[in-house]
Amino acid sequence: MFFPNRVEITEVGPRDGLQNESILVPTEEKKQLIYHLSQMGVKRIETASFVHPKVVPQMADAAEIASYCNSLGLTYIALTPNMKSLELAIHSQVPQIAVFVGASETFNQKNINRSIDDSLNECTLMFKKAKEHEKFIRAYVSMCFSCPYEGHISFDNVKRVVEHFVNIGADEISIGDTNGQANPRIVYERFSKLKELYPSTEFVAHFHDTNGFAYANVIAALQAGITKFDSSIAGLGGCPFSPGATGNVSTEGLVKLFHEMGIQTGIEIEQMNAAKLYALKLVKK
Repeated sequence: MFFPNRVEITEVGPRDGLQNESILVPTEEKKQLIYHLSQMGVKRIETASFVHPKVVPQMADAAEIASYCNSLGLTYIALTPNMKSLELAIHSQVPQIAVFVGASETFNQKNINRSIDDSLNECTLMFKKAKEHEKFIRAYVSMCFSCPYEGHISFDNVKRVVEHFVNIGADEISIGDTNGQANPRIVYERFSKLKELYPSTEFVAHFHDTNGFAYANVIAALQAGITKFDSSIAGLGGCPFSPGATGNVSTEGLVKLFHEMGIQTGIEIEQMNAAKLYALKLVKK
């Protein structure tokens, strides 16, 4: 079995974790959460999304959050689903941006109201502009295993999106089990195939824990050679356009799992636990 010495965890709680919360979290409390997370040793935090506030009201303060992150000197990621949002992120001096396209046509339509082809075409233009401004680009591929609208998603559907991202220069590609329905076998098979086809590409595993399989899926991805993982403090999360999807794999669960196996994460346990307690206060009001 494959047991690397170290893995990299990207904390996605402030964006992916909070976006689905029905009660608005005040900006100052988001800042405090980000501060707690910054103290625990995680290298990168996904902190905001430059989306229209009518679509995701929780992310209406993205520019202010970006300014705060810049003041802390953080390496952080902001989601930019279209060209206008990318321009806002560039104006806010965001160092790393993320785009997303679904491997499911129906999900992509419901999520961003456009076809996969149209999304990929816009991403081509966005990547060019982002590179001109020397931005690191993360590409999310959503619904890489199954979809609440279409059921099973074929590997060819995933490959179609991944290959486009590879060809236009994504710095890393996060493969998402967006509705939490994947199992260890399909996870191992898909990540193994992706690494075989695109050996120079940095892949990230992004799991939700709807079926309680997330940690088993993490091990399966690890055995396929994946050493980068997304997680959310306190397991916060869920996608507003994925009915039934529950939270992300929790940061504290992931860290405990890796540390028990002798795999380093660089995350300090006491500070992580403080961040968890603070995160839980935000969503239990």
